[in-house]
Amino acid sequence: MILNFGMCFMKAYKTKVSHNENMKKLQAGYLFPEIARRRTAHMLKYPDAQVISLGIGDTTEPIPEVITSSMAKRSYALSTVEGYSGYGAEQGEKQLRAAIAKTYYENLGIEEDDVFVSDGAKSDISRLQVLFGSKVTMAVQDPSYPAYVDSSVILGQTGQFQKDVEKYGNIEYMKCTPENGFFPDLSATCRTDIIFFCSPNNPTGYAASREQLTRLVEFAKENGSIIVYDSAYAMYVSDDSPRSIFEIPGAKEVAIEVSSFSKYAGFTGVRLGWTAIPKELLYSDGFPVAKDFNRIVCTCFNGASNIAQAGGLACVSPEGIKAMHEVVGFYKENSDIIVETFNSLGFKVYGGKNAPYVWIHFPGQSSWDVFSEILEKTHVVTTPGSGFGPGGEGFIRVSAFGHRENVLEACRRFKQLYK
Repeated sequence: MILNFGMCFMKAYKTKVSHNENMKKLQAGYLFPEIARRRTAHMLKYPDAQVISLGIGDTTEPIPEVITSSMAKRSYALSTVEGYSGYGAEQGEKQLRAAIAKTYYENLGIEEDDVFVSDGAKSDISRLQVLFGSKVTMAVQDPSYPAYVDSSVILGQTGQFQKDVEKYGNIEYMKCTPENGFFPDLSATCRTDIIFFCSPNNPTGYAASREQLTRLVEFAKENGSIIVYDSAYAMYVSDDSPRSIFEIPGAKEVAIEVSSFSKYAGFTGVRLGWTAIPKELLYSDGFPVAKDFNRIVCTCFNGASNIAQAGGLACVSPEGIKAMHEVVGFYKENSDIIVETFNSLGFKVYGGKNAPYVWIHFPGQSSWDVFSEILEKTHVVTTPGSGFGPGGEGFIRVSAFGHRENVLEACRRFKQLYK
């Protein structure tokens, strides 16, 4: 038999399209797919192990029936002449926009047409980055949700990754650690065009106080900056911390708010969120930011699923709100169990009170090393803090999203490992 070895050495065909230089700046893979990859490799190594995932913040409990029944009704209606609908308004259905404004922003000056319904906060973060363009400067909490930084890199807003400090050039990293109460020292923060701020924070679980957010709004006003405020965990707030940036006087002139039903109603797969942009928010030339965002939405998006929007309308009904509070309450009980476990083991533990995340300090240790040790010895998936930025090094995030029996079993294994 004659083998044609020449075929093995043929060069692959290449187009003449250049590789996007910004994509080449990105370091490794996006955090959560990388965790999933390591989880899969671990399961291949230990095929009989019961692997428990408390890593990625994905909900686990069923969507309340009061919500799914509305989605089912809308779905079946699409099979009828009377109930069928095709393309809807890119900004979202009028009734849902009005209901979101009334439910979450009543008496805060946010109106129906300030609300843009979407397929989730993460998608809107990228749409906002397209809106801002490549010339703006950016500030993020450190640590913070990685989508803020990665989308900045992709849009060309940053310099190269600096390995010695684990940061990208041209991004202002606002350190948020136990030493400063997880709120940045604004007096030491350089002026940027855009400030990404998440409260309650992912990953630290810290909710900024009214006084702190007042300082943030004043800082943005003094510098002519725009705050992109991520309130995806607002329903988890247990104290008097603000649930919306628009509770702060003057915020409508300097802030955008993105939010989501993902962690309230279990919509991580359904996909439904919103962005609120006040009419008072203007560019330096006086043009309304909302008008440009409307153009971005109409160009890049055909609107959220009509079935998902039916679910969203049920979410903000009195019965839906009650049901969502019950779901959130379940996850907060999980948080309490995790916090109590690590406190009993002598760790410094943060978060868990106003968010479904527990932030645990392992001083002097690499976050990825701790992640690997926990996975290897307990078969529990967590999230390494350094994946959220250099300020997260030495921490592990444990998610409270899990079935109760899995959370209890994971905590039993933690106690065995660290007793």
